[in-house]
Formats: sequence, C-alpha cells, structure tokens
Amino acid sequence: MKYMLMVLGKQADYDAMGGAANSDSPGWSEADLKAMFDYMGALNDDLAESGEWVDGQGLADPRHARLVTAAADGTPVISDGPYGEAKEVLAGYWIVDVVDFDRAAEIAARAYACPVPEGAPNYPVVVHPVDSRSGTEMC
Repeated sequence: MKYMLMVLGKQADYDAMGGAANSDSPGWSEADLKAMFDYMGALNDDLAESGEWVDGQGLADPRHARLVTAAADGTPVISDGPYGEAKEVLAGYWIVDVVDFDRAAEIAARAYACPVPEGAPNYPVVVHPVDSRSGTEMC
C-alpha cells in the first residue's frame, strides 16, 4: 500500500535554516544543516535499498508558492498569499510503498527523529494513504 509522508514547516523555519533566528526558532548553523541532510539522505538511501521508495522531495520556501483559482472564463487567477506566513505548510514529502500502516508509521517516526537545533520546532509527520482507485471509481 502506498502512503504519503508529509513534513510540515513555516516560512520562519526556512528563514532559520538560512541562519536567521526568529521567535519560532534559533538560526541553524552549517553543522545543523549537515546533520539534517546526512540523516535524511541515509533515510532516503535505506528506503531505496528496501524497495519502499517511490518518490520524495523537499519543497522550496513557502514564500515562493502561489495560490491559483480560476476566473469565470477559466483563466488562472494567481495570488501570492498569505500562504506560509500564518500556518504550517507542506515542506517536503515521501511516497512510500509498504506492507501496511505500521511500516509507514515506523518510517514517519524515523523522519520525525531527524536532528534539529535545540529550540527549533519539530512538527509531526503526517501519514496519509494514497487512494489506489482510478479517477472513474472515485466519482
């Protein structure tokens, strides 16, 4: 069964990772970033070796995201926010193909255990099943 494991964050977290301390988080050092990237790299490698990896990506700062709706004629209406300023947003994800929810939860717990600097927020990892039905079965 496939699951999406979602890591959350705020714009302030991205700023802190860039070294700018704020009320939500201390500024991250290069050693802090290296520890995080090394940890996540090892997790990704293990998932690939076990055959459970389907996809995974870290996302750019929320300030680069846009909200898109449609006008009555169908043309895109694009807004730049507020998006990441006020709440947690998707910061990265994995799609894993595992035997059951328990295995997905084990992977999520390992992702949650990623090292962060003292005082930095550590958000829960959201585990969401991927619906395997086709589009016509869902309607």
